[in-house]
Amino acid sequence: MFLFCLTSFATHNRAGEITYEHVEGYKYKFTILTYTYTPSLANAQRDYLLVSWGDGTLSEVERIIQESLPDDYDRNTYVGYHTFPGPGTFEVIMSDPNRNLGVENIPNSVNVVFSIKTILLINPEIGNNSTPVLTNPPVDWAAVGQIFIHNPAAFDPDGDSLSYKLGICLGESGENIPGYEYPEASTSLYVNSINGDLVWDAPVEPGIYNIAMFIEEWRRGIKIGKIVRDMQIEVKSTNNKPPIIEPLEDTCVLEGTLLEIPVYASDPDGGMITLSAFGGPLLLSDSPALFPVSEGDGTLVDTFVWQTVCAHVRKNPYQVVFKVKDDGTCPTCDEDNRVSLVDQKNLNITVVGPAPENLVLTPTSTSIFVDWDQSSCDKAVGYFIYRRISYYGFVPEHCETGVPAYTGYTLVATVDSLINTSYLDNNNGIGLPQGYEYCYMVTAFYPDGAESYASEEICTDLVKGIPTITNVDVIETDPVEGIINVIWSKPTEFDTLLAPGPYRYLIYRSEGYWGESLVLIDSLENYETDTTYLDSALNTFENPYSYKIEFWNVNDTLRFLIGSPHVASSVFINLVPDDNAVIININKNVPWIDTAYVIYRKNNLSMAFDSIGTTPLIQFRDSVLQNGEEYCYKVKTAGGYDDPMFVYPIINNSQISCCIPADTTAPCKPQLFVTSLCDSMANRLTWTNPNHYCCDDVVSYKIYYKPVFTAAFTFLTAIMNVNDTLYFHYPENTIAGCYVVTAVDSFNNESAFSNWVCVDECTYYVLPNVFTPNGDGINDLYKPGPYKYVDHVEMKIFDRWGILVYETTNPDINWDGSYMKNGKMVTTGVYYYICDVYENRLTGIIPRNLVGFIHIFAEEKTNNE
Repeated sequence: MFLFCLTSFATHNRAGEITYEHVEGYKYKFTILTYTYTPSLANAQRDYLLVSWGDGTLSEVERIIQESLPDDYDRNTYVGYHTFPGPGTFEVIMSDPNRNLGVENIPNSVNVVFSIKTILLINPEIGNNSTPVLTNPPVDWAAVGQIFIHNPAAFDPDGDSLSYKLGICLGESGENIPGYEYPEASTSLYVNSINGDLVWDAPVEPGIYNIAMFIEEWRRGIKIGKIVRDMQIEVKSTNNKPPIIEPLEDTCVLEGTLLEIPVYASDPDGGMITLSAFGGPLLLSDSPALFPVSEGDGTLVDTFVWQTVCAHVRKNPYQVVFKVKDDGTCPTCDEDNRVSLVDQKNLNITVVGPAPENLVLTPTSTSIFVDWDQSSCDKAVGYFIYRRISYYGFVPEHCETGVPAYTGYTLVATVDSLINTSYLDNNNGIGLPQGYEYCYMVTAFYPDGAESYASEEICTDLVKGIPTITNVDVIETDPVEGIINVIWSKPTEFDTLLAPGPYRYLIYRSEGYWGESLVLIDSLENYETDTTYLDSALNTFENPYSYKIEFWNVNDTLRFLIGSPHVASSVFINLVPDDNAVIININKNVPWIDTAYVIYRKNNLSMAFDSIGTTPLIQFRDSVLQNGEEYCYKVKTAGGYDDPMFVYPIINNSQISCCIPADTTAPCKPQLFVTSLCDSMANRLTWTNPNHYCCDDVVSYKIYYKPVFTAAFTFLTAIMNVNDTLYFHYPENTIAGCYVVTAVDSFNNESAFSNWVCVDECTYYVLPNVFTPNGDGINDLYKPGPYKYVDHVEMKIFDRWGILVYETTNPDINWDGSYMKNGKMVTTGVYYYICDVYENRLTGIIPRNLVGFIHIFAEEKTNNE
């Protein structure tokens, strides 16, 4: 039954929140907690609440628990189940007319609807989700002039990341309450976005205040849900001083550790204190933490005890909130100003998985077999294999999980199985280059992305059983008669019993860097001495060349490939003309490491190449040149392998290339700012002038626009005055959209796009809450205020019994106050509506769900009317 009254039971809701648990498929279990004023008669009447599910439906949710708390609080637990039609984002809203009387920061609070909501995202790619549980009830009092701290002690059973915001309390339709103001603070009022502490420093005036906290869930960088906790704080004047908990240090433990942490609390007034704890570890079904509520006179110490196990390993830390509450007494307190105050301290505990053990490496000429023991924690679902060249000596610090980037290790493989404990590293099928010491570490990973400590660091060399290229040196630059010298190191560790010889080198060549089209060009018979090849008749002027050397056993009965090294290419430079400069880009593909590049420029007087600089980078800018003159360059590279068995340094030369400088450099991009002017139905664009900070020849701007996020940007307009950095855009179909701006210089070079700015802030569809269909010609049709950018609506109006009275898809609505089935006029009373407004938004036509009440004042017409 859908029945409510605004006057009979109008002063009881103090706080509340909505949480949910995934059941199966699209079915969820919802729990609504409300904290109400105990003496209110409304408590006895609230056996159910009406909930809008955000999918166009609503239903009653039954109260299953009503329990009394101190200080005139009742906690009411309502539980209901709902199955959604499919994937989507749903705003689940509970609205109740009965907000508490006398809230200082909500105008006329007794007549303001009390609303709480949670946002549910159903997305198969994200996975199933349950909201965090808010374990610390919002029932504490505050004192004038003293810091008040509250933490919801949120525990996410899925291990998702949480963030916190201070918000505005919600009224009708789950919208912000008009005229709402944050409580006054002597210093500040804020919510710590990371740990969830609501800090009010400090209340100024006694009274009742309501604030909202937003608890947002994140998974893989995507926001997947939000809870709105509306909570009431009663502030009183008192001489009582709050109790104190000594500071606690966050900690990190290896799973299996018995954690014992003493917690010290005291009361400066020497009163009776109660110490308790809230948070995820105390709720776990498998080896939960222990911290029973304890009491003491003046001072108190108790121990938090937690036997961690494998099941506790997760990426995000567990938060425990310790709370001490005094009895409100103090030497100068009387009954009129006796107020129980609290102190809270947070403790974050990270439980880490064990490192894989007994790492073993088995090398070949081109690959390494990595093997380790299965993780002792069976919650792990796989392993990460990390590799670097040369030993680092990494030993993880306390709570330093995974393999940090500063070690130079890179992730080379993922094994998606707990029981698969080996990996063949052949560099994705192309083989590992010779000449290096390869080092490995392995970690275990868990379903939520948690990573264990790293294994011991183990290193090995490859078996030297194949030739290793050391030089691909351009000797002559020419379109037809170019020459390249190729040199390699002979193999020394191959099995002569399996390959008794004789041996042969096969030499392959390809245009390009990567050996895309290798062709056999020659062969050499003496593997001991024939380790150099001079390749001629090449177009080294236009092309780089890459080479591969195969090592074969070629006797009459055993002809097979023993092995071949990595492809190695010549050094090839690309020159890019710039304004009074030339940019030299150095390109190559070699298995050794080059550490220095010597840049040479041709002296047009002596015709010799002079060294003009050395760089460790593969790009060099030669500036202070003359536009229109030709400059020629070549580059010498220097580097080598780590293995001292190979020649060092390895020197190679590029081809010779020439270039004429010219201004082709685009100017710096502007910085764009966009604000929606909802009343004017315009977007205001402003941007920075690049001439003020990085260049001096910008002469105009171009603005690009797209009405929806998925569209491509199209040209909107040009601003020809460089000093004009303001533009107003009046879109036709939607105020939403995305913008970028570019700068154009005097040579018509256009900058890159500025930062994207997308706006989607304005809503133009508001429904009235009063309707008088009495035939007086005034307000006889129920319709919205002036609106724009609405495609259609799905409007449903219900009477006090939950019977559908009227529905329409017309945005104008134009309801005359009659039942749509029989045409009879409705009677005076309060009606409820659900309206999905389909608006042109940034991501297309998107529904916005409105729920609320309509107060109808109707006079019955006489029979002759």
